[in-house]
Amino acid sequence: MNTPKAPAHWPYPRWIAHRGAGKLAPENTLAAFRTGAAYGYRMFECDVKLSADGVPFLMHDASLKRTTNATTRRATDGVNPPSDIGGDHPWSALSQLDAGQWHSRTFAGEPLPTLEAIAHFCLRNGYFLNIEIKPTPGTERHTGAVVAQHAARLWQGAAVAPLLTSFEVDALAGALAAQPEMPRGLLLDELWSDWLAKAQELQCQAVICNHLLWDSNTVQQAKNAGLRTLSYTVNDTLQAQRLIDLGTDGVITDRVDLFSPA
Repeated sequence: MNTPKAPAHWPYPRWIAHRGAGKLAPENTLAAFRTGAAYGYRMFECDVKLSADGVPFLMHDASLKRTTNATTRRATDGVNPPSDIGGDHPWSALSQLDAGQWHSRTFAGEPLPTLEAIAHFCLRNGYFLNIEIKPTPGTERHTGAVVAQHAARLWQGAAVAPLLTSFEVDALAGALAAQPEMPRGLLLDELWSDWLAKAQELQCQAVICNHLLWDSNTVQQAKNAGLRTLSYTVNDTLQAQRLIDLGTDGVITDRVDLFSPA
């Protein structure tokens, strides 16, 4: 397969809409992406995990309860007890869930999207994507490999590949082994002693930190290592300006209504 090359330069916009449109629409749905796009955003972050039968789909939590109308579902083999874990169910069952009503009546009936549906939306509109790999616990390396393989297939021949990121080192290792040419980013909620070495070991192009972790020293360390610097989740104008002044490369935000991406 002719997989997309990791970009020699940084082709992504600075402003990235968190889970599609922050909190203005049900997260990780096509409705959220359309909402974010209506505010002028050209790059989106989303969370991707695998169904029990290996279909990559969008959802942040391991549990279905917060963002769908699921309570518990029977396990696919009829033996295990009912489970509210998304990864325990086949796509045929997950595709029937309502992923919008929890947010508001306006979005009632909005389904969970597959990664393929999101890819088509982005490619047809010239949008960029940050795919956060969110494995069901215990499936980290496998999920990273499968998501990377699907992303390489879906973006085959595209000018810019999606950025694959994860907090899970094993997921990024799986992505690296399966599709080394896909760009990767290490997500951090704290700076471990070897964070920089680990990002380099995983051949990442970027580090994406809790925005409070970036200062002039950490930004310089990352830049000296040839890594791009991104932040999550930035919803305050003062913090956003601080990060811009530090020379960071990307800002992931819920406030698509506050920050103009132009």
